[in-house]
Amino acid sequence: MSALKRRLFDFCPGEFTFRLGTETKIMGVLNVTPDSFSDGGLFLDAGLAEARALQMEREGAHFLDIGGESSRPGARPVPEKEEIRRVVPVVKRLAGKIKIPISVDTTKYGVARAALDEGAAVINDITALKNNKRLAKLIARAKAGVVLMHMRGTPRTMQKNPAYRDVTKDVLCFLKRAVSEALETGIPKSRILIDPGFGFGKTVDQNLRLLSHLDDFAGLGCPLLVGLSRKSFVGHAIAAAVNDRLYGSLGAAAVAVQRGAHVLRVHEVLPHRQLAALMDRTLATEGVR
Repeated sequence: MSALKRRLFDFCPGEFTFRLGTETKIMGVLNVTPDSFSDGGLFLDAGLAEARALQMEREGAHFLDIGGESSRPGARPVPEKEEIRRVVPVVKRLAGKIKIPISVDTTKYGVARAALDEGAAVINDITALKNNKRLAKLIARAKAGVVLMHMRGTPRTMQKNPAYRDVTKDVLCFLKRAVSEALETGIPKSRILIDPGFGFGKTVDQNLRLLSHLDDFAGLGCPLLVGLSRKSFVGHAIAAAVNDRLYGSLGAAAVAVQRGAHVLRVHEVLPHRQLAALMDRTLATEGVR
């Protein structure tokens, strides 16, 4: 598999500016939920969440992504008030303490508004703002960044016989529309990341096919974020339980960087930061970047 030259982009969420493409960026995951598939229940206490966030910043994270609603397969929706109760105090506590942008993983207008008011700079929406122009306009007004992700169905239904004519082409078409609709609501490309949604309504083979064809997404004209860390397709590929998937996650991340990914969304920051640094250095030495 040959390496590919990443396109260069400026990503400008809020008051931050990142040059994407010369160095792989790392987004650390912080779930303040009782039921996330990987770290659910570990960081419900705001003090523990703060300590974990500061640790990820020290380890080299470029972004912090806070989630208050599990999106694991079969997960039930969380009421907006409960999600705000989980997320916003952590955002407020961290906004003045960490220097990296805070992203909030939510689909809800009220959660996004409260988080942005407390200092969040990015909204990570697993529905890609689908049928939610109110949220899109909020993001545009706030000059926040947004992650537009592909998902088939909802977390409760997404793994029920996922079928595509061609998974790569279908996801590409979806994200192309999502980017176009975001632009129409006033969100510029300089504030958009796209995410093909590994594990969100895809079989093991469909995920692997997407991974091997990541370079196809370069044509959308937006930087590419991928969330591969501890995903079930990684576990199936290496026959490993959730907490034993680090090495498989690193292997998948290496392929993603080689195929043009700009941002890795991960649970373990330090090993992914080291992997990405070595990949970036090696590919630059080869004259690929």
